[in-house]
Amino acid sequence: MSDDIVSHGKVVYMTYSVLAEDGRIMGQQDMPTGYVHGAGSGLFSEIEAGLEGHRPGERVEVRMTPENAFGPSDPALVIVQDLADVPPPYRRLGAEAEFQNEQGEVVTFRVVKIADGQVTLDGNHPLAGQNATCVVDIVSVRDATPEEMQTGFPAEQGPPKLH
Repeated sequence: MSDDIVSHGKVVYMTYSVLAEDGRIMGQQDMPTGYVHGAGSGLFSEIEAGLEGHRPGERVEVRMTPENAFGPSDPALVIVQDLADVPPPYRRLGAEAEFQNEQGEVVTFRVVKIADGQVTLDGNHPLAGQNATCVVDIVSVRDATPEEMQTGFPAEQGPPKLH
């Protein structure tokens, strides 16, 4: 029975929700997604540590600080523009626009405020600077293959695809 405990070298499938400090759901994965425990999958270390020793069917809540999760809010990623200078498709709350920085990285900015003839765009993660809670339901646990240990992801899922 100890074979199905989350530990190093196990493929773990889970569903999860990410909650803001006020309880709003900021992200949710209802289809089971997997990673290899202890194999550098990129899962936040606090979540991986929180799942250690748990079994399928268990729910685990992991509290994360900005420093250990989505980072501090960077004021340089907040832009205020005159409404007249913003194209019409971006004159609504929640609209997203992508910009490329000097390093060639694409940064997504969200419209977070429209007031007094100005539009505020924010390129920070929506949870930057905030504590968050990740609620994880463990779906299944199995031994990882050597190949899965190298990639950090289940063979049937593959590593995340970059767009």
